[in-house]
Parts: sequence; structure tokens; C-alpha cells
Amino acid sequence: MSFEAAVHAQAIEIDRLSLEMCAAAGSGHPTSAMSISHLVTVLMFHAMRWSPDYPAYPTSDRLVLSEGHAVPAIYAAAAKLGVAYGKDPERRRKLTVEDLKKLRSLESELDGHPNPMEGFPFFDAATGSLGQGLSVAAGLGEAARLDGTDRKVYCIIGDGESREGQVTEALDYIADRKLLNVLPIFNCNEYGQADRVSGQQSADSLTARLTAMGYDVKTIDGHVPSQIKAAFEAFTANASKAGARPIAVVARTVKGWGAASVQGNGWHGKPPVGDALKRALQELDEKRVELTSSLGSGDSFTIQPPAESTRQVEEPGELPSFSETMRRMDMESLLQSGTIATRKAYGIALRAMARTNDRIVVLDADVSNSTFADMVKKDAELADRFVECKIAEQNMFSVGVGLSAGGKIPFCSTFAKFVTRAYDQIEMAINSGANLKIVGSHAGISLASDGPSQMSLPDVAWFRAFTTMKDHRGNPGCYVLQPADAHAAYGLASVMAEYEGVCYLRTLRPETEFIYSDDVVFNLGGFEVLHEGRDILIAATGYMVHEANRAIDLLDKAGISASLVDLYSMPFDSDGVLDLINANNGKVITVEDNYGGGIGSALSDALTESGDAFQLHQMHVRHIPKSARTPEELLRSCGLSADDIKKKAMEMLGV
Repeated sequence: MSFEAAVHAQAIEIDRLSLEMCAAAGSGHPTSAMSISHLVTVLMFHAMRWSPDYPAYPTSDRLVLSEGHAVPAIYAAAAKLGVAYGKDPERRRKLTVEDLKKLRSLESELDGHPNPMEGFPFFDAATGSLGQGLSVAAGLGEAARLDGTDRKVYCIIGDGESREGQVTEALDYIADRKLLNVLPIFNCNEYGQADRVSGQQSADSLTARLTAMGYDVKTIDGHVPSQIKAAFEAFTANASKAGARPIAVVARTVKGWGAASVQGNGWHGKPPVGDALKRALQELDEKRVELTSSLGSGDSFTIQPPAESTRQVEEPGELPSFSETMRRMDMESLLQSGTIATRKAYGIALRAMARTNDRIVVLDADVSNSTFADMVKKDAELADRFVECKIAEQNMFSVGVGLSAGGKIPFCSTFAKFVTRAYDQIEMAINSGANLKIVGSHAGISLASDGPSQMSLPDVAWFRAFTTMKDHRGNPGCYVLQPADAHAAYGLASVMAEYEGVCYLRTLRPETEFIYSDDVVFNLGGFEVLHEGRDILIAATGYMVHEANRAIDLLDKAGISASLVDLYSMPFDSDGVLDLINANNGKVITVEDNYGGGIGSALSDALTESGDAFQLHQMHVRHIPKSARTPEELLRSCGLSADDIKKKAMEMLGV
């Protein structure tokens, strides 16, 4: 029996199917798929321990295709193996070669790039936005380590995408965390989309770079089965060695391997059709004869099944109230002060939740002593569920996606300003159906003295876009949560943990007075009426709730009866808020400490859609702010002080 010949035969079949399915679709990347066909064959037919009948089984080895456009190779292998697929876990069917003809069609589960939410559970996350897959693989590795399983995680990365900074972040992270269960595999086929890759991404340069980073690098010919097999076996053996260095594979490959007519530049994302397809298939037939003459009729592969899952998912314990939690943490005096920053309340909630729910994992980007995520790190019983990601936010959020796929509930915190560095990663998390919790601290202009380089100002508008659409589960793509006090921060963090999906919590640096008590229940999509009036409604969030509250007092002294609503959640109950506006003469002011596109825009949309008569004025930051000694100074400079709110209300009322 010839292992070499069997791998060649299967790889050539994958190449043929990749060409045919992309030709049928009229688009796709068959030549990229052909460059990884041998790697995929050895992985899926030999090295990985998994079950085609249960591709998402908890202890299965995982394959993350960071080079997502090469996915036809995975689909082809899955069809030969009869991998179970379909959106409904109870009604999955075996993928067939015939199914491949529907690649990229609207009714097919075989999307143009990997996405488990479209019905292909072999994958753990949506990929295709290049550079993110290795971070996801690292998150899967972290989850496996926390669960005490020996599952292996393989990740195929393109040489061109290795120039992305996130790949370096992930490599640093894997080495720093000693994740020996994760194998980066660099597919060096030398070509990107427009031309050859840079010499900095050549196989030699990548090998040198990885070696310098502390990796044991296996440089192989990615079309020689024996070399691939030896590299993967070395990785498997290495994963259980104490003190070992992480392994990385650099595979020299050919884009369009097996069919010379589609090799070289000009074939990226361009499937051959007609005579060009016939020629490429003929060349593959010739390659089959050349390489598989020793293939015996009894040659076959045996896939090793995954270990039986022993993971017990326990129901979370009951979370104590905010006041009770503070008493248990010996913070009675702080509680009695009645003034606590929402960022600190988040840290208190995080520690309490982690003690009652062992699925919660906390990630931070070198600012945990400011976000107060370090409350988990400092707790000896919880320290193993705190992950320091350093200054690498893109990697952190994608690691969170991997942890989510591994059954965890990741809370990822950093300064809200730095969350914006990872917008692409967060969007891919939403596409993946990840159960990701994002926490941005030091939000808005109340940060004051640190200046605009540290302030998050367009973040609310960006996240708000995801409140206007539905995810694969039919829920809002993301909930945006802006607590005004410590009770709200604690309560909203709790409901985030209970919710299956992406949430963004915005916390503040300044200390803020208590508005609420333990009796108030906070819900996703909710709001809270703090004052009931009849003349005009003021809707505010976060820090601006306090400033609006002061404006209410000023208006009251001027003889104006104003209502105040804390719109702590987007989306919110539009009908409920519209009823309040109508009860206040159809006049409303929104107040927020960020650029436009936030709650003001959301309310404007709701009012316009309702068809009711209304008058809306949006108060938000309208110029680039600068440093100030106090939040109050900066609010005045941005026209957002209580006096400014009072003035605008009186203008709208004509008094």
C-alpha cells in the first residue's frame, strides 16, 4: 500500500472537484484550493481525529481555514467523506459530490467563504477577511486547555495574508501562552491576487521570522505527502511535551498545482471554463497517471475518531444583587458612598459572574487595571480564566470568537477607543454567530484630561448599525448598552452573560452617583423613565443621564415640566418611547457624549417610521474635542452641559 499514491490520488480528485464547482458557480478560487489539496487530504483523511458524521463534536480536532477563499478544497474533501451539513442540527445530511454544483448559490449552505452559520458546522467561525483565522484557532486552543482535552487545532494561512499585523499578534500570543495544541500552517504558493507576494512573505523569510519568534519550524514541500505527514506527526508528539516550543509549518506549494495551464499570475478568483477547463482537467488526469501508478485497489484512509466527550456543562448559579456582591467582597464602605464608576461596577460584576458561571472567560488588552477586569485575575480561584492579550486588540476579539466556538462566554475588554481597531474582527464575529461580549471602558468625552486620542466617539454609530439588522438567530446583530450608574452596569453585564449573541457595553472612567437600586431590572432592549413630565422629553445615555438630570432640575425651576428617559439599550422598545414622546407634545431632545449616528439617529428613524408629528433635536459632540481638566469643562466646550440642554429645551418650547 502506498500512502504517497493514495494522498496524490485524493488531492487530484479535490483539485478536479474544485475546478468543476467553481466553473459551475462562475466564480471562486480553484487555484488557491489546488495549492492546499495535499495539506487538506492529509489533515482530513489521516491526521485529524474527528467524525464526518459529527463535525462539530466537542473533542474533535479542528481546522480553521484563515485563507478562506481556498474553501473549495474543504468542500471537495467533505463531499468525498460525506460530512454532515445543514442548518438544522436534527436534520443534517451527508454532503455529496452532486451538492458541490450549488457552490455560492443562494439556496446552498456552501458559501463562497467559510461560515458555520450558513449550515457547514465543520467550521467554527466565518473567515475570508484575511488575517483572522490564526487568532480564532488560538481561542479554540485556549478553550481546549481550559476543558482539559487534548484536541488539536490546525490553521491554514496564506503567505500573502501573513503580512497582516493580526497574524503577528496571533503568533506572539500562541508563543506567549505556550499553546502547543495549535499548529499554524503557512501555505506559500507565492501569489496573491494582483501579483507575487512580497519577498518578506516568502517561505524562506517566513521560516526565519518564525524561528526568531521561538517556533520550531518545519519547512516542507506542500505536495509531498510523506513530508506533510511527518510534520503533522511531529506536532502531535510535541503537544504533550513539557517545555516544548510551539511548532509551525511552512509549506512550499504551487497555486494551481497539477494543471500547468492555470498556474502563475492571473488566475486568482478566476475559474477556467470551456476549453480552458477541459485542458486543466486533462492535465490533472495526466498527473494522476504519473503519481498514482502504485495505488493498489485496497488503499484507503482511516480517520481516527475523537475522544468521547466528558464535558459537563453546569447551569450557572444565581447571581447575588449588586449590594450583596459588594458586601461579600468587603466593599461595604464603597457601597455606602453612593458613587462608583461604571467601569469598576463592571469589574465587580465580572468577578461575581465568573464565580457563578464557569463558562465565563475574561480577556483584556493590557489595561485590566483600568477596565477593572483584573478583579478576575486577582481572584486565585478564577485566575486561570483570565487571559492577558497585551496590546493586540484585533487578536483579542478573534481569540474570543474561538473561545465562543469552544463553548465559552468570552468577555473582551479594553478602552472603548481601541475597540475601534477591531471593527472588522467584530463584524466577522457577528457573521460567525459568536457569543462575544465586548466591553469598552473610558468611553466618550467624560474622559476629559486624556484628550481625543483616548476617547471613543464614533463607536456608538458603528455598533448602532448592527442594531438595525438581524443575525442568523433572528436577534439584533448587536446590543449596544450604556449604563448610567453602577447598578445599571452590574445588571447589564449580567444580562449580557445570559444572552446568546454579541453585546457591546460602554463604561465610564468618572465616578457617578447611584441613580438606581437593586430593585431595578435591566433588560436588553429596555429603557428607564427617570422623570415624568408633560412639556418635552429628554433622552440620554451613560454619563449624559446625570447631566440631563441636572437640566431637568433647571427646567423645573423655570416652570417647565420635562420627562427624562435613560435609553441604556439599543435597540430599544420604540413603541414605548414613542408613547412618551407623544405624551410630551411630540418634542424630544437626545443627549449623548459621542459623535452623531447614535441614539439620536435611532430615535429619528423610529419617529419617521411612525408617521407621528414630532420635533427632534440631537445633542452630541460636533467637533474634535481636546483635553480638559474636568468632564464639566469639556461638556461646556462641546455644548452639552446642563445649561446647554436647558437652553435648547426652552428654544424648542418657544420660551
